[in-house]
Amino acid sequence: MAQNLYRQFQNFSILDIRVFISAFIALSVLAVLLLAWRARPQLQERMPVSLANVIVVGGVSVYLLLAVTTLAFLWEIVTTDLIVPGERDLEAKQAINVSLTVVTLAAAYVAAGIIKQAIGRMTQQRDTFSQHQTQMMIRVSQVSVYVVAFAAVLGFWNVDLTGLLVGAGFLGIVVGMAARQTLGSLLAGFMLMFSRPFEIGDWVEVEENEGIVTDISIVNTRIQTFDGEFVMIPNEVVGGSTITNRSQKGRLRLEVDVGVDYETDVDRAAELAEEAMDDVENALTVPSPQVVTKEFGDSAITLGLRFWIDKPSARRKWRARTRVMGAVKEVFDSEGIKIPYPQRELSGRQETGGFQIARKQQRELGPTADGGEDTGRRFGDGGDGDETNDDDESDGGDEG
Repeated sequence: MAQNLYRQFQNFSILDIRVFISAFIALSVLAVLLLAWRARPQLQERMPVSLANVIVVGGVSVYLLLAVTTLAFLWEIVTTDLIVPGERDLEAKQAINVSLTVVTLAAAYVAAGIIKQAIGRMTQQRDTFSQHQTQMMIRVSQVSVYVVAFAAVLGFWNVDLTGLLVGAGFLGIVVGMAARQTLGSLLAGFMLMFSRPFEIGDWVEVEENEGIVTDISIVNTRIQTFDGEFVMIPNEVVGGSTITNRSQKGRLRLEVDVGVDYETDVDRAAELAEEAMDDVENALTVPSPQVVTKEFGDSAITLGLRFWIDKPSARRKWRARTRVMGAVKEVFDSEGIKIPYPQRELSGRQETGGFQIARKQQRELGPTADGGEDTGRRFGDGGDGDETNDDDESDGGDEG
């Protein structure tokens, strides 16, 4: 039977054999592509996506290269006679350079993919970075990797990098001088991303701007004020300013001042105020509210009502202050504790006879505003003082 097959194979022409081998190679290439398409998802689950892509693409590329080379020699497109002996070393060196180039670019692609996954996992665990910031960090990291790989490839092909580096350095100096503020904001933006003095959604105060952080880019920070305005602050300004973060701890202490009359039992008033704050909905019980005596005011003894709120925001702050003030006012009214108005007390020195009020005494007023004189009025008597004075004089004359 083997002899029969050998005889039948001898009956085939060279063209038939080439067609048969070419068909076999084409079918094998289709099989390899199908296998790579099915194996790729499984590899991506077991290893980084970029590494799995390199393995699949690299394997398929190598097989395609071998298949194309085989077909080229099979159909005598390329023969060994075309290779000149003196050029074999040069071709071998070029083949090595090509191989190193392919390996370097593949390694750069794998490294870029691993960096992308690492940055993605890091930013997913933290709410500080927005999607835009994550993409910017990924792009900068990948560009850095590709620049290093490109420089290595140029070195393989003996390309002089001196002129390129000198030109890039000069261009960097020019760009740096022309865009100092922008570059400063970029560097400050990266510092803010890593130092994390605040996060998106925090209630912060930067210089005179107070509000909620809505966006942090590598150039500026956007804050929405409580008036509904959006303020864009350059990161360079933010990095050099005092930042007050009222949300980072997760709770905030508030204080309301209230005055009680000097005749009030201060300890009793403080106890009632603490009990009233314990019943306020937005005030935390731990830490417990406190009342401290702050100062002797002009009209009252000032008490400081201190309490805590969680998840600080402007709305929760003013709501808690309003309810605390209402609760303390209600309990003070029910207990008869007076919150006095501003008062003034007038007194005279004892050595001068004290404070006296003159009644029915004639006083010299001197010249008036219209140039005349008014010497007959009495304090508090109006025009009747003249008549009273005349009567007294007439009576005295009769007695004389």
